[in-house]
Amino acid sequence: MMKKILALGIFFVMTVSLTAQEINWVTLEEAVELQKKNPKKILMDMYTVWCGPCKMLDKNTFQNKDVANYINKYYYAVKFNAEGNDQLTFKGRTFGNPKYKPEMAKRRNSPHELTRYFGVRAYPTIVFIDENLEFLTGVRGYKNPQQLELYLKLFKNDDHKGMDSQEAFNDYYSAFKPEFSGK
Repeated sequence: MMKKILALGIFFVMTVSLTAQEINWVTLEEAVELQKKNPKKILMDMYTVWCGPCKMLDKNTFQNKDVANYINKYYYAVKFNAEGNDQLTFKGRTFGNPKYKPEMAKRRNSPHELTRYFGVRAYPTIVFIDENLEFLTGVRGYKNPQQLELYLKLFKNDDHKGMDSQEAFNDYYSAFKPEFSGK
């Protein structure tokens, strides 16, 4: 009986590890360097450690095999703690978090300077940056795989460039047919 349970446990772990997909996360500075050799847009997950919807985005959306495969193929993915204490350089400017309080590391803390630079005011926010390191937009809130797919394809295909009004986006949104699985 114990051998059967152990065998089932091993089978389950192997099945989960074979189906789970991982996004190749890099730092923003690494993404900038990678862009020099192979230009791609950057997708930046601006999260906080205390944010429930951020954890849902990680578990339900970023673990989705279609999402992970698409991001890995067409984007450089950056995961950034929007209230963390990392120092980094972007576009010749150094960003930090001078008001960071170590005792608040697991709770709400001061927003990082890069968070303010991109105008992020809610978590999670997915920031899209083009191949020239120009800010495209921030997409606020939890998105399931199909909801995120719309934005991934919108920016990857440069469809956003032809949109000059909310009505144009609404038309794109209405016509969009998601292809990603829900699991």
